[in-house]
Amino acid sequence: MLAAHGSFIHNSNAQTGAAAVVFLMIEPDSRAAGMGNAGVALADNANALFWNPAGLADQVGTEVALTHSNWLPELTSDLFFEYLVAKHHIKNWGTVGAHITFLNLGEHEHRDELNNPLGTFRSYDLSVGVSYGFKLTNRLSLGTGIRWIRSNLANVSVGAQETEPGVSIGVDVAALYKFPEFYFGTMSGQYNIGFNLSNMGPKIQYSDSEQADPIPTLFRIGQALTLEFDSYNKITVATDASKMLVRQRVTETCIDESDPATCTTEFSSDPFYKAIFSAWSPIEILSSPVNSEEQEFRSLSVVDQLLLSAGFEYWYNNLFAVRGGYFYENPYNGNREFMTFGAGIRYNIVGVDFSYIYALKENHPLSNTMRFSLLLNFAR
Repeated sequence: MLAAHGSFIHNSNAQTGAAAVVFLMIEPDSRAAGMGNAGVALADNANALFWNPAGLADQVGTEVALTHSNWLPELTSDLFFEYLVAKHHIKNWGTVGAHITFLNLGEHEHRDELNNPLGTFRSYDLSVGVSYGFKLTNRLSLGTGIRWIRSNLANVSVGAQETEPGVSIGVDVAALYKFPEFYFGTMSGQYNIGFNLSNMGPKIQYSDSEQADPIPTLFRIGQALTLEFDSYNKITVATDASKMLVRQRVTETCIDESDPATCTTEFSSDPFYKAIFSAWSPIEILSSPVNSEEQEFRSLSVVDQLLLSAGFEYWYNNLFAVRGGYFYENPYNGNREFMTFGAGIRYNIVGVDFSYIYALKENHPLSNTMRFSLLLNFAR
């Protein structure tokens, strides 16, 4: 008997597992990383290229920043992350910037199907991009960016199939609105809201188009409130909410419903221009092991799929800063939960920032991750 099993769709690995080149989501600068990864409504230095390119519009002068981090130190010692960014203001036009992002994935051993060694190969992810921010009104700024992406995971032959580096592009669209400054006696305040829709682009493939994966399109929205108590002391509180706009679909078709051996599974994902709409819906994930006798599926609402960030920053005399923050992700949608701490120093044209992750889950690979950033801010 031929019976078409009613096709069903679910997300088997939540959102992050459905996308490739997730290094594009690594928060590059130590300042916002120390604030729980909240930065879309701040974006007031060269790192605005990542958080919100619209934040470039209010910046003047020239700035160069470099961030280094030994990545996932609890897992291995040969992964590291590098981010180089620069911005420059053009009078009457706005501010432009460029960046290079590099994630070294280490050296790996290549073996054939009989487990014979065939040598070694290195893996890495690379992104190069430019951004532009300009003022639409005195309070509203817009920004955009484009990046070229190359992912070299394993440039080797596997059986009759040869893998090649994956290549794609990603585009950002962003906005930042700054409300009028307000006062409470001698204290002044500034409130901002911002959003960034980043990494919109075609799927990336390593072998053939049938196995192409989406890049991690991300929607981020946030707010920031800065209170300046006097000429020496000010504090900023920021919150972000993010959602990956990737829609993975898994279709299972069975010839005989009573015989699992007759079932085939097909994976697909919406192109980015559809996913920015279709991803705003509940998803089903497999919350029990694939090889378990009773597989259990769990529904995640749109709220469950959000990545939540909150943090603060205190500055003394614009010379020294301390920071702290909190990041949360649903246990069935990535299961990242950690506190962050950081500090910063500014003197003349030089700035140094540091951040540290304290994971709230035991044996989490992000535990003890540290970032170090160096900023050089030239003529204002």
